[in-house]
Amino acid sequence: MAKHTFLTGDRPTGRLHIGHYIGSLQNRVALQNSGDYNNFVMIADTQALTDNANNPEKIRHSLMEVALDYLAVGIDPKKTTILVQSAIPALSELTMYYLDLVTVARLNRNPTVKTEIKQKAFGESVPAGFFVYPVSQAADITAFKADTVPVGDDQEPMLEQTREIVRTFNRTYNADVLVEPEGYFPPKGSGRLPGIDGNAKMSKSLGNGIYLADDADTVQKKIMSMYTDPNHIHVSDPGQVEGNVVFTYLDIFDPDKQHVADLKAEYQHGGLGDVKIKRYLNDVMDAVLSPIRNRRLEYAKDMASVQQILIDGTAHANEVANQTLQEVRDAIGFNYFK
Repeated sequence: MAKHTFLTGDRPTGRLHIGHYIGSLQNRVALQNSGDYNNFVMIADTQALTDNANNPEKIRHSLMEVALDYLAVGIDPKKTTILVQSAIPALSELTMYYLDLVTVARLNRNPTVKTEIKQKAFGESVPAGFFVYPVSQAADITAFKADTVPVGDDQEPMLEQTREIVRTFNRTYNADVLVEPEGYFPPKGSGRLPGIDGNAKMSKSLGNGIYLADDADTVQKKIMSMYTDPNHIHVSDPGQVEGNVVFTYLDIFDPDKQHVADLKAEYQHGGLGDVKIKRYLNDVMDAVLSPIRNRRLEYAKDMASVQQILIDGTAHANEVANQTLQEVRDAIGFNYFK
């Protein structure tokens, strides 16, 4: 039976945090290790440039940081092709062909794009490259004929746009070339990880995250500064669990669910202090992050080898993407010199 193919990636605009780990990195490792997939993970530097054109150094520096994070969480270059987006010329050409199949009105209706434009406060000055990045994303996915895309729940509108482009292309050119992708979402109940400040989303731009590269002391300091219940002033006071970031993290990261339930009951009744519960969370997080941190430090000792992993992965990715591009050209009829 033919293997499925997954494609996913991240914008290199900084180190990855534990929100990325919960939201997608764990899923990628699980899919990779299942043996059922051809695996492609992309460092999307071209997409990152769409709203960082005046700061390419940020992207260049972050690229290797993201590569280290990938390797640290267990993405294995022997099983997964790790590639750099800007080094795959076929993606730009595919994007140009797909742009002719999408209207401005349709892009305007994409709720993910609308939300991100609002978050970034572009106003009327939206970079054209940012506005059309769902089309670029469709090129990324279809170039590798990915039928599975591990993403967060908020990315479903992007996948639907890709499916529309696939259907329009295949219908317009009477071809069966492109593959419709489906999303592979985090397990129900894993939830979106809030920032340590209580903000609804952990974000690199807000500086409210715990990073995979953070050392143990930094993680402890961040946990001890976490938002809890502002009305829980004394240990004896009954505490609020809902909206309390410490308990949100325990729900996600602590495998001992019964113990978490007991701690919640004690906290709500009164008698459990914030410092004690934060120290317990720190032990839980250290068990999760220490292996990742140690692997990252080992890979960082030989950055030339990390760069070679990217070179080799990108070379393989180019072979695959160029084959798809040739099929797309043939379907359109742009095969003049064959």
